[in-house]
Amino acid sequence: MIVVNTDFVPGMRIRESLGVVQGSTIRAKHIGKDLMAALRTLVGGEIKEYTEMLVEARAESVRRMTASAEKIGADAVINIRFVTSQVMAGAAELLAYGTAVKLEPESGR
Repeated sequence: MIVVNTDFVPGMRIRESLGVVQGSTIRAKHIGKDLMAALRTLVGGEIKEYTEMLVEARAESVRRMTASAEKIGADAVINIRFVTSQVMAGAAELLAYGTAVKLEPESGR
């Protein structure tokens, strides 16, 4: 599955737009990691526990989005975007969305 944040795929032509697809996940760290993160806010620097959580959430939301695209027969998801929102203290939703499309080679290639 091709996944790009542009509105085209180089060397390919969009034959058909299949609509918006999305995937989301809500993640929270356990209390031990929340305590470590809270301590880090006192001394400054990267809060690695939350960075790790968002990296995992981003990967899972993209997996779910591409699974939705595969179900409807897409070749690619173009123009992907991410949205993050806090749903409660220590828990965040990460949504990935884009347009599922069918592709064909550009003529002359």
